[in-house]
Amino acid sequence: MNTTLTIDKAGRVVLPKPVRDALQISPGDALELESSEDHIVLRPAPGKGRVYKKQGMWVFNSGSSVPLSAEVVNKTIRRVRAERDRHVLGKFKK
Repeated sequence: MNTTLTIDKAGRVVLPKPVRDALQISPGDALELESSEDHIVLRPAPGKGRVYKKQGMWVFNSGSSVPLSAEVVNKTIRRVRAERDRHVLGKFKK
């Protein structure tokens, strides 16, 4: 997605909703900023979550007191499966 953003008087920019949705960014989430010469890169900061095995099943603990919604989990599962399918079919783009 290419778009033009405007910086407000406080130096803030608003990320478009489709971008926030695609990256699963919510209010309060941390972002990493990388700047170099003529460009700026924002990316979600690595979370403090961990994956561990509990009673033979892999469990993800996000490190947050707010549980992931079923919608976020299902969307992530669909995205991962689609990426896997593209990879298996030889259509994987890096």
